[in-house]
Amino acid sequence: MKEKKYSEVELVELGRRLFVAGGLNEEDSLTIAKDLVAADMRGLYSHGVSRIPMYLKRIDHKCVNINPKIKVEQMAAAALRVDGDDGMGFLVAHKAVEEGIKLAEKTGIAMVGCMRSTHFGMSALYVKQAVNAGYCCMVYTNSSPALPAFGGRTTFLGAAPFAAGMVGGYESPAYVLDMAMTKTARGKIRVAMINNEPIPEGLALDSEGNPTTDAKKAFEGVCLPFGEAKGAGLAMLMDMMAGMYTGAQFAGDVSSLYYRFEEPQNLGHMIFIMKADLFMPMDEYKKKMDIYYKRLKALPRAAGFDEILMPGEPEDRKTEQSRKEGILLSKNIQESLYAECLQRKVDCSDILDIEDADLSQNAGSVVFELNK
Repeated sequence: MKEKKYSEVELVELGRRLFVAGGLNEEDSLTIAKDLVAADMRGLYSHGVSRIPMYLKRIDHKCVNINPKIKVEQMAAAALRVDGDDGMGFLVAHKAVEEGIKLAEKTGIAMVGCMRSTHFGMSALYVKQAVNAGYCCMVYTNSSPALPAFGGRTTFLGAAPFAAGMVGGYESPAYVLDMAMTKTARGKIRVAMINNEPIPEGLALDSEGNPTTDAKKAFEGVCLPFGEAKGAGLAMLMDMMAGMYTGAQFAGDVSSLYYRFEEPQNLGHMIFIMKADLFMPMDEYKKKMDIYYKRLKALPRAAGFDEILMPGEPEDRKTEQSRKEGILLSKNIQESLYAECLQRKVDCSDILDIEDADLSQNAGSVVFELNK
């Protein structure tokens, strides 16, 4: 197999078929498939279809409830708690945003804490869900241990991304920020591991605490926080707010997605949703966003920069490019998806180019194999 570009429609359909084969219903399978492909289209391949084998393995091991009864409870005038019943995090978080928007329409601002959830993919999904409905939003989540507390040498905190969004103006795009607390997303190291590629120096340590460019050793070791104490401090806030405060697991107790299959993760999320016109009429808000954007674009540029972009703007451009030109998947990622199709008896001959697939060693399986 060679690297190849696929259309959005093709990859969504492939994902849908695989999740249905894994036991999810049609609607949920389609939702999750669309979410994963949305990440690929934004260039965030670490959170795209390459994760399908991992999600399916967790479903196979009963770490995920394929038919969750998601419960929503009002805890205060402007606060909700969502019990995800160990369902797929995508479904839990989308429900949380949906219910938060309903409450924020009445109260102006809503805080939604989620417990008993699982990994929910790209945080920007939920920010964009709120922004597209006309609401500003912040999303916190915790995750399985990936980086140390400042001064520590073992994993304790999750990569725990922070995401935020502001509704755009009449002539300006929305602000959409989505960033991990690590120097690079741990999922990017996972993709490098699948593709048998090295990583740059300075991103991670191996399990012995030594700097490494070996993606597998880095993935099994320690990711380094951006900004040293600053990144570690923010990761701790994500863990406290999204995990401890909501009643989910915290302080290193969130199960690994890749190496523990005995129990649900009980992951936590905290989502804040605010009416864009809370402090002024929407027309005034949008005009102010246009002013902000024009001033941003007119700023003097540093050497090497042709343009200053709003957070989210590069990803929107990448999405449009992907929609026109297709989504590039590496040989190893294609073969790992093909291996899943064979295992689950899913016909993918109309989508994947399988004529020269080499399954003598499933490249995706490296994710679940610890070095001894």
